[in-house]
Amino acid sequence: MTSTRPLKIGITCYPSVGGSGVLASALGEELAKRGHEVHFISYERPFRLPANAPRLHFHPVVINDYDLFKYPDYTLPLSVKMAEVSQKHGLDLLHVHYAVPHATAAILARSMLPSGNRLRVVTTLHGTDTTLLGRDAGYGPAILHALNCSDAVTAVSEFLKGESQRLLAFTGSVDVIHNFFAPRPPQRTREEARHELGVGPDEVLLFHSSNLRPLKRVDLVLEAVSLLKTTTPFKLLVLAGGSFAPFLEQVRKLGLESRVIVRENVNAIEDPLQAADLGVFASETESFCLSILEAMCFGCPSVATRVGGIPELVEDGATGVLVPPGDARALAAALDSLIGSPSHRLTMGRLARLRAHERFSTETIVPQYEALYRRVCSIV
Repeated sequence: MTSTRPLKIGITCYPSVGGSGVLASALGEELAKRGHEVHFISYERPFRLPANAPRLHFHPVVINDYDLFKYPDYTLPLSVKMAEVSQKHGLDLLHVHYAVPHATAAILARSMLPSGNRLRVVTTLHGTDTTLLGRDAGYGPAILHALNCSDAVTAVSEFLKGESQRLLAFTGSVDVIHNFFAPRPPQRTREEARHELGVGPDEVLLFHSSNLRPLKRVDLVLEAVSLLKTTTPFKLLVLAGGSFAPFLEQVRKLGLESRVIVRENVNAIEDPLQAADLGVFASETESFCLSILEAMCFGCPSVATRVGGIPELVEDGATGVLVPPGDARALAAALDSLIGSPSHRLTMGRLARLRAHERFSTETIVPQYEALYRRVCSIV
């Protein structure tokens, strides 16, 4: 006899601005809407997680700064809270985003539970835990151990799956489940959002969104914008998941003060997204690039570097333009071409929106996670 009962799911992610936290928050919200009981366990409430939503719970992890430790420890208090929540609420599984410290803590939490409690652990790789930490001898063995002890491992792109297997020598199964984006209804019209940003009706609004880490190459984005030859008026909107202050001197040197608009730590991104015309991304590497998908959902194509998992998201020449990494002139040339061809840009935008809906929507992706959960829990 089969069961279709709702699942009790624990989710742990980094709560700050970033693709993994955004994906985890959206996934938890969607799972709760589908009737599952979802418990977030982290040191802060994820920044896009709604408050007081049915079947959606948050359990804070308290981090104590003891003199005994040179640095505050997070892994141990996280594992204790995971075990506590799992036992108190009868969780079926913990879904952790990033192998360290989250999967490591989940494996430890599972070992704390009574012998009859078979808590499952699903680990999702988002990139840094493989492409950066996986190369570090101080982390690699711990990451590999966490993956080997997980009941299932997922990656957000085929690229990341391959890198994880190559860099970590992981021989287990990796399910590729791409990111998705579920936009909320904008609070302003496109015209209202553009007016609030100080963008005129005839101006092209370029768009960049990231956590500003060095790998995002915001410096290259700014350089490319400074090289534009178009006579069409334009501005660049940067949605910054952190302080933009380190880039202010470059903005001044490039003479972009009147062209760059910065908004830091924006929670409701739908309004600025629908105001944008063209995305620009210069990353050195990307596992997926959720920011590009977010733009696609609003009919905004992007010019981006051909790295990592981006080609799995963007169809070069159809839903955006891909250029070699590290080449500001190539970025600028592609931007110039699309700025100067509004009809081509709009056609790309329509195709981008369609691809986002068909390949990377809630309806397509969330059931894949549900099926994975039921498989590892032996619940159908």
